This record gives sequence, structure tokens and C-alpha cells, in this order.
Amino acid sequence: MQRVAFVTGSGAPRVGRAVAELLASRGYAIVLHANRSRDEAVAAAAEFERRGTPTLVVYGDVCDEPTVTGWVRDILARFGRIDVLVNAAAIWKSKPLEETTADDVREHFEINALGTFLCCKHTGLAMAAQPEGGVIVNVGDWATERPYVDYAAYFPSKGAVPTMTRMFAVELARRNPKVRVNAVLPGPVMLPASLSVAEREQAVAGTLVRREGSPENVAQAVVALVENEFITGVCLPVDGGRTIA
Repeated sequence: MQRVAFVTGSGAPRVGRAVAELLASRGYAIVLHANRSRDEAVAAAAEFERRGTPTLVVYGDVCDEPTVTGWVRDILARFGRIDVLVNAAAIWKSKPLEETTADDVREHFEINALGTFLCCKHTGLAMAAQPEGGVIVNVGDWATERPYVDYAAYFPSKGAVPTMTRMFAVELARRNPKVRVNAVLPGPVMLPASLSVAEREQAVAGTLVRREGSPENVAQAVVALVENEFITGVCLPVDGGRTIA
């Protein structure tokens, strides 16, 4: 049977879409997910289908548990299996610490941390029930090790991703040793358009490779973790050396 990859946050042309594109090129059927980017997800699904890639689109909030369990049921009903989950859905909002509210923190935790948890739990348990298991790759952020200013609500939520990755690697392997869980920690791969030229140059100068990365660089790292059967519980920086620069 054809392998199936479910990529959250893949409606818009960002990191999740690049991951879906690369997995489709390697023969996977693709499940796209969108919350606000629904029109873009529909257009992307049509293009995947035109190229011969079986595609399903699911919609809604990753932090709503009945919605997540419904996605898993729908994917299994359509394809009969889930081989890969990539948790790329996230929010990233800038605000000075003085203006950051409990609601800001709660919103980031719900989408970036709780959403990742729910997708890992329900998709991971479905994988554990499959003889062939499956692979989960979460998307974190290199800068949780060296946070910068004005993202006080964002960083705690992304800081939970490495711990969840290791926890799910242990929990799911206990149920089925063929289930593996890893994470990628991107660096400057899609700098916001709102950044000034000076801020953009500073971000690039902070890497060892002296250039901005791309969503495709992250996708390549995801596929490497998917395909190497002896790696689990690992959080891989994909940051051009920014972590150690």
C-alpha cells in the first residue's frame, strides 16, 4: 500500500507545504491541513492530484481534540494507514513583554504546544496500532536555547516541543518499537517580511554559513529523519550553525 504523510500547517506555502511537496515527490500520499489558509490548501491539493499524488485536505484547529481525532479517523478511512506525521502548524506573534497578556501566552501554548501534543498523541497511537509503525517529526525552533526579545508568548510554547518529542519517543516506542519521534529546530529559514534590512542582515550574519535558509532545507532534514530507521528522540537544529555561532 502507498505510504501516507499527514502534514499540519501545510495549507499556506510555508515550511509545512515544502515538507508535503518533498514527501509527495518520494511517493507518499499527502494529507494537507489548513485552518485559515483553506483556499490555498484546496488549490495545493488540486495541484498534487494533477501530478498523480492522492491527496486529502483536513480543516480546523489543532488544539481542538475532537477535531484532531476526527482527522485521524478520516485519514484511516481514506487511506487505511498513517506513516508520517509532521507537526508544522504554529503561530509566531511579536509583542513587547510589557504588552504581552495571559491570553497571548495561552493562544501560543494552545496552538504550538497543545496542538502538537494532541496530533502526536492521536496519530501516534494510530501508528502504534499498525504493524509497520510510523514516524513523527515535530517542528520546534532553534532560538528556544537563545531567545530574542519581543516574543515572550511564543518561546515558552515552542520550548515545550523538544520535551514532548522525547516523551512521545519513549511512550510510543513502548507500545510499538517501530514508532519513532524526532524534531527539527529551524533557524532563519523564512524571515518575516516585517523585518528591517538591518534586522535581516543581523539574522543572516548570526549563522556560520552566512545566508538565510529555506523551507526546502527544513524539508530535507525532515525526510532524513523519516528515512533513517535508527534515529528517534532527536532534536536536530536546521539553522546554518546559528545555535553555536
